[in-house]
Amino acid sequence: MFNDLDRPPLDEKFLRGRLVRPGSLWTQIDVLAETPSTNAVVAAAATAGQAEGLVVTAEYQSSGRGRLGRTWTTPAQSAVLMSVLLRPTAVEASRWPWLGLLVPLAVAAAVREVAEIPAQVKWPNDVLVENRKLAGILLERVEGPAGGPVGGPAGGPAAVIGIGLNVTLRESEKPHEAATSLALEQAATTDRATVLAAVLRQLANRYRSWVEANGDPGVILPEYRELSATLGQQVRVELPDGTFLTGTARDLADDGRLIVDTRDGVHQLAAGDVTHLRTTPPAT
Repeated sequence: MFNDLDRPPLDEKFLRGRLVRPGSLWTQIDVLAETPSTNAVVAAAATAGQAEGLVVTAEYQSSGRGRLGRTWTTPAQSAVLMSVLLRPTAVEASRWPWLGLLVPLAVAAAVREVAEIPAQVKWPNDVLVENRKLAGILLERVEGPAGGPVGGPAGGPAAVIGIGLNVTLRESEKPHEAATSLALEQAATTDRATVLAAVLRQLANRYRSWVEANGDPGVILPEYRELSATLGQQVRVELPDGTFLTGTARDLADDGRLIVDTRDGVHQLAAGDVTHLRTTPPAT
């Protein structure tokens, strides 16, 4: 179906050999030629009682979704498109939103490691290169099977995490001017298997540390502050009700909310679409 020689297909057997091993967080990796949404596939598995560790990746998504109900489309075999199933049932529910901040950290770290690009994170869960969007993350909570053993390996609620990372997207294929890809940023590698494996390794390490700390945000905050493209910046935030506020993104609250200082006071935001405002340098 797909024959772009610059975009070779993923090798499911190779990925399983590298990542599905005794003691690994990842227990199953499936590569689909095409699917409407990898998140939908993994959410269905979670509802049916699948244990954590499932990874589903696709060469093409016909109905991929991003945050705030937006669509995520990219040419076939040009991106890392995957969803993973996690069940951090030992972590209290109020700390689950930190997963939405942990995952972009893992993606940024993987890009820095193998692509050698200075990726940063944008609140709440985008990955940028100099204010150009490289990757997006979608986090959804789904319930386990009715009557399942809450707290058990395949019971209770689950987190389904979708990751879309542009790898070989070309200038002519960009969905908007602010988009970018590893190829456009002249990355050290554009091998999708290498990038995918690095993301899963970085995610597994951070996820296990966070769970072992019972979801303590202190495990995430230092690195998030270091790699954040948002904190300390002038921002304009579109809120879920359609209103806007402008101010300085100062820090994150204990529950992951973005603290923004405005002329009207301090606001703690649980959701919103953030735009980084370009500041005008003072006249000399």
